[in-house]
Parts: sequence; structure tokens; C-alpha cells
Amino acid sequence: SELFVIASFLARRLPFYYGWVIVAVSGCSMLARNAAGSLTLSVFFYPMSRDLGWSRTVMAGGSSIGGLLSILGSPISGWASDRIGCKWVMVCGIFVLGISTFCLGLVRNIHTFYVVYGLGRLIFIGPIPIAASVVVSRWFIKKRGRATGLLFLFQSLGMAVLPYVAALFIQTNGWRDTWMLMGVLVWAVALLPVIFFIIQTPEDVMLTPDNTKGEAIQSHESSELDIPDWTLQQAVRTKSLWLFAISTGIMFLIQSGTNVHQAAYFMDQQLSITAAALAVSITGVTAGASSVLWGWLVERFRCRLVFVSVAITMGVSVGLFPLIHGPQQAIVYSAIFGLSVGGILVVPPVVYADYYGRTSLGIIRGVTEPFIAIGQA
Repeated sequence: SELFVIASFLARRLPFYYGWVIVAVSGCSMLARNAAGSLTLSVFFYPMSRDLGWSRTVMAGGSSIGGLLSILGSPISGWASDRIGCKWVMVCGIFVLGISTFCLGLVRNIHTFYVVYGLGRLIFIGPIPIAASVVVSRWFIKKRGRATGLLFLFQSLGMAVLPYVAALFIQTNGWRDTWMLMGVLVWAVALLPVIFFIIQTPEDVMLTPDNTKGEAIQSHESSELDIPDWTLQQAVRTKSLWLFAISTGIMFLIQSGTNVHQAAYFMDQQLSITAAALAVSITGVTAGASSVLWGWLVERFRCRLVFVSVAITMGVSVGLFPLIHGPQQAIVYSAIFGLSVGGILVVPPVVYADYYGRTSLGIIRGVTEPFIAIGQA
């Protein structure tokens, strides 16, 4: 309750809308979750397989296990986001992710790796992104696209920075110490900001979605703005929900499969580990830069057309990867791929919120997220 008082005081006193604080703090958790991201793991493939004698295919099984676990974990995360609050879902997720990432530096056999990395991957897919995007969608309606774009800008920043930082530390300190460092970074970047500053809805502090500082709720303004407000039972009866969930899952199948093997594939093409890590980081940079663009587009154009544009961009970029024969091509094609990654990160959360409203958004996202988990697995 004392933490809520602090956040409530700030929400009513800041010279700007507190929803942007929610975006920034949720973004810290999205940045930190990349410790278990497939791009980060791809940087560890060569040194770990060399030292431990594991093939890349065997190591990629850790991502698959985490994805399969998320089939059960995502609905629970969505339910918990609605019932106990997005803050505590994020806090628990960040806490567990820090431990699991640190413990990757201690693994000696493949079974332990599967357990530890699979747990981190479960957190990466389920609790953190569901809770972070749901709480942002509850603070914004008219500016939801921009807010979600900024949220995933943090995610993309993590995609760009963490693999490159990991590659640099691996060269000087080895992969074991680097995993431990990543675990500490998870807590340092995200844990305290989420504990102190996340508030479930603007109504909890007498504000309205998209509103400016100090404008109180009057006669249920927010519910009038947020016209759709579906229950889970109503949403699951619509064909649109399942068509969108399945198509999103297929696109994440392509994205995750490319991410996991991207750095190692570049090294197969005779790129150095530094050049490969740079190209992978470019994917994160362009994903981040395009996040705001996709958020702007989904506010202004029909979401179906925007999502088709994302799919076309991804198809083109993956089709170009076999043509890579040097670092310049790797960087350019990774940039195009990153553009599509920004789209699949930003557009789906906005569409779910726009179609089905804020009240049961957590559990609706939780029920559909297993399609993404299956694709990533």
C-alpha cells in the first residue's frame, strides 16, 4: 500500500500524463527480458557448443521447451494480469528470469540447460510481455498504437544491445561469467522500477485513459471511450480471434526460427563473431526504430492492411538471407528483417485491445498467446 501511495502521488503531481511513466517502466521489463531472447542465445551458440560438445540443434531445444511450457503458462499469466495485477506478474517474472539467466553460467549438462533456459524462455514468452502490453493498453486508447510502439522500442533496444554486450563480454570473460552478468542486469534494469511505479489502471488514481494530468473521472468517461469490452466467453466465440491468433503464431514461427540461428548462420558464412553480433544487433535497431512507425500506422489505417504489410516484409527479408555473402549484405538484410520484427511485436497487442477492450484483455491475451508459443517452439 505504501508503494501505491508513492506512485499515486506521482501520478497526480507530474507535469505530464502518468501513462508515459507506465510505458517507460514496462519498457524496462521488456528490455530486460531479452536476456532469454533467441538473439542473445544465438551469440552463445559457438562458445557453448565448443566447450560442452553440444550441437546447435540440441541447444535450440531449450527454446522449444520454453515455448511448449508457455502453452500452459501464458493463460495463467493472462488470468493473473487481470486478477492480481500486471505489476506483480511482472515482478515475479523479472525475479525468476534473473535467477534462471544467472544459473545458465553454471550449467554442465544439457538437461540442466533445458530446465534453466526453458524456464527463462517461459518468462520471456508469457508473463513479462503479456503483463507489460496489457497494462499499457489499459492506460491508452486513442494513443494506444504510439504507446505500444514505444513499449516495443524498449524491447527492440534490448534485442540490439544485449546480444552485442554479450558478444563483447564472451571474448574477454567467457560465456559462463557473461550469463551471470546478464542475470544481474535483469534485476538492475527492471525489478525496482516495476515495484515502485506500475499502477494497474488510470482509474486507480482518478485519471482516464489518454488523459492529461489532474483530469478526474467523470460519469464513466473511460468506458464510453473504450467501446468494445468483451468477456473471454464472448471473445472465444468470434472467428476473428482465432484467425488472428493463428496467423500471428505462424509469423512468430518464422521470426523465432530465424532469430535463434541468425548469428551462427552468419558465422557459417565466414563472418567474424563481432560482425555477426553487429548484424544481429541491427535487427534489434531496425525493429526498435520501426516499432514507433508501426504504432503510428495501426492508429491510422485498417489493422488488417497493416498486418499484411508486416507479413510481406518478413517474407521478403527471409527470402534474402540465402543470398548473404559478406557483412554488408548481412547488415542490410538483417535491417529489413528487423523492420518486420517491429511489426509483429507492435501490431498484435494493439489489435487485441482495439477489438476486445480493456477489462478482460489479460485473459484474452493469455488464451491466444499459446499460438505464439507454439510457433516459437
